[in-house]
Amino acid sequence: MKTYIVGGAVRDALLGLPVQDRDFVVVGASPEEMLAKGYLPVGKDFPVFLHPKTHDEYALARTERKTAAGYKGFVFHTDADVTLEEDLIRRDLTINAMAQDDAGNIIDPYGGLRDLHDRVFRHVSMAFCEDPVRILRLARFAARFAIPPQNFHVAEETTSLMQGMVADGEVDALVAERVWQELSRGLMEARPSRMFAVLRSCGALQRLLPELNALFEPGTASERGQQLMQILDATASHASHRQALSTRFAILLHDLALVPAGSDTLSVEKLRVKLADGICQRLKVPAECRDMAVMLAREHLHIKDAASLSAADTVDLLTRCDALRKPERFLEMLNACACLFLEELATDTVFAPQLQLSQALDIVLKVNGGEIASLYAAQPQQIPIAIRAGRINALEAASNAQQ
Repeated sequence: MKTYIVGGAVRDALLGLPVQDRDFVVVGASPEEMLAKGYLPVGKDFPVFLHPKTHDEYALARTERKTAAGYKGFVFHTDADVTLEEDLIRRDLTINAMAQDDAGNIIDPYGGLRDLHDRVFRHVSMAFCEDPVRILRLARFAARFAIPPQNFHVAEETTSLMQGMVADGEVDALVAERVWQELSRGLMEARPSRMFAVLRSCGALQRLLPELNALFEPGTASERGQQLMQILDATASHASHRQALSTRFAILLHDLALVPAGSDTLSVEKLRVKLADGICQRLKVPAECRDMAVMLAREHLHIKDAASLSAADTVDLLTRCDALRKPERFLEMLNACACLFLEELATDTVFAPQLQLSQALDIVLKVNGGEIASLYAAQPQQIPIAIRAGRINALEAASNAQQ
């Protein structure tokens, strides 16, 4: 029985990056032997065990055979005679197919060290094309390893292989939850635009997010796609703090509407909301990300033009966004708008609408709705009208006081 550190832990250590998790492969052992040594079984599809003290994951060396479409269509074989090389060849990329033994020696049967040095993402074997999740994982790695001195690129033969997978319909077999899992992780990496560039290059973006892919089609729309990617990367690298997933995702979906010039403003706004909501429903996006995406699609231009809003318009905006019940979410949306428009406004100072509307929210939150409601106990239908009027009056009074 021999154990090896494998995969990302070996890769990141060689790159001089922090190692977050260590995965181990065990060669020459059976499930019974692992149990006898006190390891705790956790694997469902194949034997994986937790170390009795460290709780690190130890997987028995295994081979696999494709039996159906999609990422679940595999039969796994584990046995004491499965070699380390047989286990490593089933992995996705050469840089993830290295192992390290107890003495610190690197076992590299498939050229991972060379590709690590050359900063290349290259598939280990044709087994890559049997699992469509690997396209998403590679795209996510491209977003992660996109800052010098990493700055990896995809090998031409691997791009060709992925294009074939897309043409064969493998990507269409991906379930929504898995797509969202990988996309959300890629959005949180250093340069999310690299993930979408890889997905575009192999045709997967057209299958997964055709609404976004349309922004890169030749013509005027292609400029919008590139501008969106620039904003997304700038948001990811924001110096002040690490932007939340819901912020990044909302920025990604905020304006996917392709409409003729001169179209009715309200119709365009409705289309933006419809597209954003449709993607969220299709990918089964968590509620907090869905709500932020739909709200930003609907409100970002209203917020940009906050200086022209009347007190009544401002109260209605806060009401539409449920800002009085969920002020933190509204403030996050203002932050998303700042990410959208600061570059356009050529300033790195405070985004004026963000300051204006956050102050307006503070003022409105201080209006005592319960006290106003008590005055209209005999006329309950007048209560919401009176509370709205009280909030408008508070904003107008604050504005007059500043003049």
